[in-house]
Amino acid sequence: MARKGNKLGSWAFLIGLVIAVIIGFGLGGGLNKGMVITLFVIGLVVGLLNIVDEEATPFLMSGAVLIIAASLSKDVLSTVDFIGNILDALLILFVPATVVVAVRNVFQLAKH
Repeated sequence: MARKGNKLGSWAFLIGLVIAVIIGFGLGGGLNKGMVITLFVIGLVVGLLNIVDEEATPFLMSGAVLIIAASLSKDVLSTVDFIGNILDALLILFVPATVVVAVRNVFQLAKH
């Protein structure tokens, strides 16, 4: 959840999910360099603005599971192209968000 009053992080997350689905169905030019950069930047914004300290552990657990499941299931779901494309786009969105939250969490732990 976003910090109170912080709508940018919430909107970035929602927009990132919509873009991932749009890319998955092959709309918007597919997974080209511009879309990859856009999803990556949105992932950074989500990681920086959308996850508060109390939510870091559940987000990291969910993010790690999503990243692992999306990575491993691409081979299984290769017969359904749009699902593989959605999973690729979700990876591009969630990997930077998860890394940002993980690094921030490590710094938070080091303070104590």
